[in-house]
Amino acid sequence: MTLTLRQGDRHADRVLDVVRRGFHEEGNDLVTRSWSRCLNQYQLDPGRPREPVVIASSALQSRRNQHADVIECARYEMTTLYQQLADAESAVVLTDTDGVIVHMVSSPEFAAEAEPMGLRAGGMWGEAEAGTNGMGTCLAAAHPISVRREEHFFSHFTQLTCSAVPVFDPSGEIIAVLDVTSRSSLMQQHVLVLLGMTARMIENRLIDKRFSNAHPLHFHSRPEFVYTLHEGKLAVGDDGRILAANRSALFQLGLQSMDEIRTQRIDDLFQTSLEDIVQRSLSSSFHPVVAYRANAALRFFAVARRPASDAATPARARVAGAAGTASMVSETGADSFRAPLRPAAARAPSVRTFKDARLVAHLDTARRVVARRTPVLLCGETGSGKEVFARAIHESSPHAEGAFVAVNCASLPETLIESELFGYKAGAFTGAQRSGRRGKILQADGGTLFLDEIADMPLELQARLLRVLDERQVTPLGTEDTHPVDFQLVSASHQHLPSLVREGRFREDLYYRLAGIELDLPALRDRTDKRDLIHDVLKDEGGSDSRLGEEAERLLMAYSWPGNLRQLRHVLRSAAALADGKTITREHLPSLAVRTAPSPLPALAHAAAASSEPADTAADAAQTDAAPAIKQLNPIQANERQVLLQMLEQHRWNVSNVAKALDVSRNTLYRKLHKLHIEISPPD
Repeated sequence: MTLTLRQGDRHADRVLDVVRRGFHEEGNDLVTRSWSRCLNQYQLDPGRPREPVVIASSALQSRRNQHADVIECARYEMTTLYQQLADAESAVVLTDTDGVIVHMVSSPEFAAEAEPMGLRAGGMWGEAEAGTNGMGTCLAAAHPISVRREEHFFSHFTQLTCSAVPVFDPSGEIIAVLDVTSRSSLMQQHVLVLLGMTARMIENRLIDKRFSNAHPLHFHSRPEFVYTLHEGKLAVGDDGRILAANRSALFQLGLQSMDEIRTQRIDDLFQTSLEDIVQRSLSSSFHPVVAYRANAALRFFAVARRPASDAATPARARVAGAAGTASMVSETGADSFRAPLRPAAARAPSVRTFKDARLVAHLDTARRVVARRTPVLLCGETGSGKEVFARAIHESSPHAEGAFVAVNCASLPETLIESELFGYKAGAFTGAQRSGRRGKILQADGGTLFLDEIADMPLELQARLLRVLDERQVTPLGTEDTHPVDFQLVSASHQHLPSLVREGRFREDLYYRLAGIELDLPALRDRTDKRDLIHDVLKDEGGSDSRLGEEAERLLMAYSWPGNLRQLRHVLRSAAALADGKTITREHLPSLAVRTAPSPLPALAHAAAASSEPADTAADAAQTDAAPAIKQLNPIQANERQVLLQMLEQHRWNVSNVAKALDVSRNTLYRKLHKLHIEISPPD
C-alpha cells in the first residue's frame, strides 16, 4: 500500500494546483472543497501525511458505550453488506460523529494490512486527522460520497477507494457514518446504493429500539412496498402524537424535517385515529389497510400495531436466560447465533447453530416481527431446514412458552387435512374418534402453528384457513361452537407461491395473509457455515468420537447437496455406520462417489458459451405461444431445455444464481434461454 516518493510528490502538486486555481479542474466538487478545507482550515500538507491517530482502548470503550444502541442496530446489517460485496480486500466501517471507528467488519488479512494506516477500531478518520477520505468528508459535507484513489488528500491513501453515507438518528441528526473502504479498483456507484439501503435499515432499527413503547405505523402509497425499505415508518405515542419518523415518511408526507412532524398527531396526518387504524390492522391480520391523507386526496396503505414492548418483554426475559445469544465473533469475524434451546427431551433433532450471515440476519428479522405477531413465510428448497428455522423463531417469540405444532400439508391425504387442522366433535363422521379431537389450530393456541408445504393445501381449505386468520377463531367439524385462538403463524413452501397464485392454484388473499414477511433460506450448498454443519450433523448421527478423513471432508464440501440438510443427515448416518468407529473415508460415502461423476451441466454451459446469437431483451424473449417452435428443437436441445427449466425452478427463477451455477455470464445464459424458447420474465 505504498507509493514511490516521486508519485507522492506528483499527487501533492496536483492537489495544491487544483486548490490554487479555484477548482477549475473537472472533478468531484465535494472532493475539491474538502481539499481546500484540508489546506486552508486544517493546515495539512498533502506531501507530508500525519501519523495515524488511534485513541486509547478506554476512550474507545467509552465511545462504544455511548453509541451502544447504534452499534447493536448496525452490526448485523454491516455483516450482511460485507457478504454482499464479496470483496476480501475491503472493510465495512462504522464511525461516530468525530470520525472515530467504533465497529468494523473485514477479513483478517485485509484488516492486518490496513491497520498501520489507522483503519482499525479506535482510528480517527475526520478530515482534520486523515484529510479527504470517505468517512471524514461524509461527516464534513453531511452527504454521501465516494473518494476514489487519487481523490484522497494524502498520497499514501491513493490506493484505496472509500464510499460513505451518513446515518441519521430518529431526530434527524447525523449519528454515525457507514463506510466501505476497499483496495479494489472496481468500486462503483452501486456501492453507494448498497450503503444507502443499509443505512436506512439501521435507521429503521434505531426507531424500533428507541421507541419500543410507541405504536409502530408502516405506510406507503403502494401496498406492496409496506414492510420494505421504501416504506414510511412512524413511532406514535399512546396519545396519537408522532414521536419519530424515518426519511421515507417525511418524503411521502411532504414534510421537510423532524421538527415539523413532531408537532403533529396521527389525525393531523391521516383521516383516522390511532385506535381505529390499530383495530383495522388487527382485523386484517396486519395486511395494509387504506388510510387517506388529512386535508388531501392522497391514498396510503398502512399497518399499525401495539407497542413492541407490550408483547416482547416476557420474550426478552426468556431469551436472556436461554442457551445462546447473537454476537460478533470479533471485530473482523462473522456473526454467530445459537438458537435458544428447549430441554433435549422436548426437542426434535436439529442443527442448532446458525453461523451463516444470511440465516443470522433472517432470524434477527423474524424475532423482531413475531414480537408484533406478524405471520412469517419461509421459502427454500426441500430439506433446507425450514422446520428447524421455524422452531428457532418460536423459541424467540412471545409464544415460546406455548406449544410448537407442525403440520406437513403435503404428507396428509386431502380428506384428513381439514379434520387435522380444525378438529371435530364426537361422531362428526364415519371413523371419527368417540371423544372427538382437537385440531392442530386449537393445539397451537398460545404457541406457534407451523404449516409446512402450505402450497399443497387444497383450495377449499385455504378459504377456511383464511377465515380463521381473519377472525382469530376456529369452528371444529360437526359443531357450530367457535373457539378463540391466539397463535404465531409460520408457513413454509419450496414452491413459488406467486406463480401458483397466477395459475389459480393458490388464493391470492391467503398468500398476503401468510407473507407478513417472507424469508428465503439458503440451500446447503450456498451456506457459509457448511463445514461446521457437516461436523455438527456427524456428531449428532455418529457420536462425538466420529471423525472425517481429509478426502471425505473434501468430497462432502464439494458435493452440491440437492437434498440439502435432510440428505446430509442420511449420508452421514450411513457413513458413521459403515465406518463403525473408524475414520470416515471416501469408501464410506458410496452415494456421493457415484453422484459426483461428470454431469450434463458442464456440457450445457459449454453449449451456452458457444452460442453466437446477439443478446435479446427480456421483452423480446417472452413468447406468448412458443409450442410450435419447441417442437422443432432437436433431442439434444430439448434435453438442454428441460435441464435449464429444472435449474430455474430450483433457483426460484433467479437468472443470476443459475448463471453462477453454470459458470457462465448472465448475457450468455439469456441468449441460451432465448434460443431454447424459455421465457425469461420469471414468476414474481
